[in-house]
Amino acid sequence: MADDALLAEQLAYYRAGAAEYDRPYTEYQGLRELLTAVDDLPIAGHVLELACGTGQWTRLLAARAHSVTAVDAASEVLALARARTASSTVEFLQADLFAWQPPRRYDTVFFAFWLSHVPPARLPAFWNTVAGALAPGGRAVFVDDGPAMAAEEEVVADHPVPAAVRRLDDGSKYRIVKVFHDARTLTDDLTALGWSARIRTVAGNFIGIAEPAGNVSTSDQSP
Repeated sequence: MADDALLAEQLAYYRAGAAEYDRPYTEYQGLRELLTAVDDLPIAGHVLELACGTGQWTRLLAARAHSVTAVDAASEVLALARARTASSTVEFLQADLFAWQPPRRYDTVFFAFWLSHVPPARLPAFWNTVAGALAPGGRAVFVDDGPAMAAEEEVVADHPVPAAVRRLDDGSKYRIVKVFHDARTLTDDLTALGWSARIRTVAGNFIGIAEPAGNVSTSDQSP
């Protein structure tokens, strides 16, 4: 696909910058506060975490779940996640999320700051994968940057796929996919793809809960 080269560069960025990955969690109070949102979200049962990174969210999910399967494409960040998360209920897997298919179903599929790295043309396939990974009554729970956070990025103008430039301490720079989803538009897009979604904004971020249409429980919590 036309975005293959950009996705390869995005993966190279996360592999090369693994040691710098956690810096925003120490520098931004809002991001640290966002981590506490896990306590108020309907995360339970067997959890699949997509793009787990260095495990910032994995350890919090593990405290609420029967088990967590945490997947990422970058071996370097997975090594850090394993070191951070000493739990027998967590399994880490290395896989390309654009090619990998979950071998089983889960009660919760969680992803933080990953949806914005999915090219728009691949969103239908991505959400199909998420739907296929959910057990009956299961939910997708996700956290990401909203449009307000575009001011914090070096956005690439006139690129066929929404993109930004990220720079590492050694001076190297990489392009990544970066889509700043508006909560209302994303809700409408998910509805068109056959999901029931509730998304709320939190400062410059958003938190969403989504279920395949017809899979909605009467005991749902609002995000």
